[in-house]
This record gives sequence, structure tokens and C-alpha cells, in this order.
Amino acid sequence: MALFGYRRKEKELENTQERLEAGLEKTRSSFFGKLSRAVAGKDQVDEEVLDNLEEVLVTSDVGVKTTLDIIGRIEERVRRDKYVSTKELNGIIRSEIAELLLSSSADRPADFNAPLPNRPHVIMVVGVNGVGKTTTIGKIAHRYRAAGKKVVMGAADTFRAAAIEQLEIWAERAGAELIKQYHGADPAAVAFDTLAAAKSREADVVLIDTAGRLHTQVGLMEELAKVKRVMDRQIDGAPHEVLLVLDASTGQNALRQAEVFTEHVDVTGLVLTKLDGTAKGGIVIGISNEFRIPVKYIGVGEGIDDLQVFDRSAFVQALFN
Repeated sequence: MALFGYRRKEKELENTQERLEAGLEKTRSSFFGKLSRAVAGKDQVDEEVLDNLEEVLVTSDVGVKTTLDIIGRIEERVRRDKYVSTKELNGIIRSEIAELLLSSSADRPADFNAPLPNRPHVIMVVGVNGVGKTTTIGKIAHRYRAAGKKVVMGAADTFRAAAIEQLEIWAERAGAELIKQYHGADPAAVAFDTLAAAKSREADVVLIDTAGRLHTQVGLMEELAKVKRVMDRQIDGAPHEVLLVLDASTGQNALRQAEVFTEHVDVTGLVLTKLDGTAKGGIVIGISNEFRIPVKYIGVGEGIDDLQVFDRSAFVQALFN
């Protein structure tokens, strides 16, 4: 039985890696296509190759700051080794990206089966409209439910039309309880009621959906701060996690959203959705390095199981395979 369980787990990991590699296909093809053109006709990494590589990384949405970090590391390698061939470049880029990702935070990949540090463990989910925030909540709830946890959702996005109904559908699919009020209700009141219900029903996990109007609107940030304060009054220290959901396909706009949200909200983790539909997967590297906030989950498909726990080693392997 133990051997059967090990083989089943091994098969699950293989399937997860296959889905990740498939989800990064557009990014991988685009990146290596650009890289091949950048070193065409060259045998040695010189100033021209580095300039071309800088353009490749920036246009792959790695971000300017992270691109300069990577180029600086490669320049140091060239100075130290005196001679670096273009054939070695792929391996060097891979190791530098892996090091940047691994050093961006000390966290470990999320484990839905692990004991929770709080009970209930309260997770507030933020992000602008259209990034897949409500869908992400549903998929996280599904993973916790599959791990045997009792989950309560709070429909605190009371402004967007059909947001409550959408979350209701996901709650039913995931087997979670939903606490809701009416369209236009006070989001903080919904969050307060959700935590009260979670305590009385001895829930393990609470997921709070929030409004996602344009991140440039100061009112949204004030509303999120109010929701946080109210939750802390109901459960000390809540929310215990604040997840920021970003659409990877928006590239540099996702970086700008991260800047604004992290400035106003104590974001503890990032979720990058729609990686399978874009060639801009390099944004994962830039955001992880620039903000020193762990990427917790990535979306590589539409299915309920296609929200993956972000594993840095697996990501680099999928990107370069």
C-alpha cells in the first residue's frame, strides 16, 4: 500500500509538471526564439550579445530592474571567466534566474495538507477586476476542501455586478459555505459576518473576496484598509494572508498594479493567472525579484485543478525544458 501511494504521488507530480510545461509553452517558445536571434553568428558573449540579451529579457516582460540584475551577474561571470561561449549562455541564464527566484523570498511552496497556523486561517484576496480573482478564490477553496479542510467564503465584493453570484457558483463547486449580503452592501460588514460565522461553525479556512475597481482609485485602497481593520476586530491578527491576484498576460501593467497594491496593502503573497494564454511568463521572475513577495500560486489553465502551487525549481525547469 505504501509503494502504491508513493507511485500515485509520483504520477501526480509528473502530471503537474507536464501541465506547467504546457502552460509555459508560449513563453518558452517566444523567449528562446528571441534568444537564438540575439546570439546568431556569435561564438562568444561580448558587449553586443549582452545588449541583445538585455532587449530579449525586457521584451519578455522580465522587467527593467530584474533584467539589469541578470545582465550584471552575467557581466561579472564574463569578467571572472575571461571567456564565455554563447553555447554556455542558456545554462548561465537558467542558473541566474533560478538564483533570483530562490533568493527572492525564504518561503516554501504552499502545502494545503499542512497544519494551519491559525484556526480559522483568514485569507483576504485583492486585485483589480478581470484578473481572475473570484475564480482563484474558488480554486484555492477547492484545494483546501480536497485536503479535508472546512472552508467558508465571504462575498465582500459587493460593487461589481454578478460578483456575488459568481462566487456562489464557485462555493458550490468547491463544497464551501458562502456568507453574502446584497449588492451594494458594506464590504466590511460582510467580512465581519463571515468571520463570525467561521468561528461559530469551526471553519479551518476563510477566503474573503474584495472589490476590484481600478487600482488608481484611492477609494478602493481605503475600502480594503477598512475591511482589514474590521476583520482584525473580529479575529485578532486577521487577515493572516493577503493574496494579490495579477493577470500575467498584462505584462508590465501587472508590475504597476503590484506597485500600487503593495504600497497600500500588506500583501503577503502573489497569484499570477493566465500564464497559459500569454508569452509574458517572464513577469513571474520580475515580480518575484522586484517585490520580494513570494509567488504563491500560478494559473496554467481554465480547469479547477489548473491553479498550481508555485514551485520555483519546477518553474525554471519548465521554462528551460
